[in-house]
Amino acid sequence: MDAIDITYNDETNFLADTSRDWRKWIMDLLLMAKKEIGKENNLEMSINFVDEDKSHQINRDYRDKDRPTDVISFAIEDGEEGIDLASFISDPDFTEDIGDLFMCISVIKRHAEEYETGFDREFGYTLVHGFLHLNGYDHIEPAEAKEMFGIQGKVLEEYGLPLYPDQLDEGRGK
Repeated sequence: MDAIDITYNDETNFLADTSRDWRKWIMDLLLMAKKEIGKENNLEMSINFVDEDKSHQINRDYRDKDRPTDVISFAIEDGEEGIDLASFISDPDFTEDIGDLFMCISVIKRHAEEYETGFDREFGYTLVHGFLHLNGYDHIEPAEAKEMFGIQGKVLEEYGLPLYPDQLDEGRGK
């Protein structure tokens, strides 16, 4: 089973942009990330596109950071040690709810300009980054960061969104 059931809440009309089928683009990229981390069960999640005011409010209220940000992840099992999904995963009808992403397109656009990565690469990076957080990956410790950013870099490169060699660093690259 390769399914990811995504519920969208688009407060900014991002998905109304008809220059690309964003839902397909997002699904294709997330399915690659899902495969890369070895998740075989069905997943469900939400992606919320919010403006800078809402991003700022969520970041301030839940992360004590007084600024808007590109993505905030709320994992369903965040901090829940000892949950064993093994008995559920073998059930073909089991769908794991991994949580919610809040993405701010205007901050992503600003980052794309600041980092000179281009919008597609920055959006893809932000999406995969949030998805990995929802699946328990983090980048606080150096070993965790190396693993998480390694997965991100591989998925993005395979999807056709690599960085130029001079753009690679701990957070943005491989």
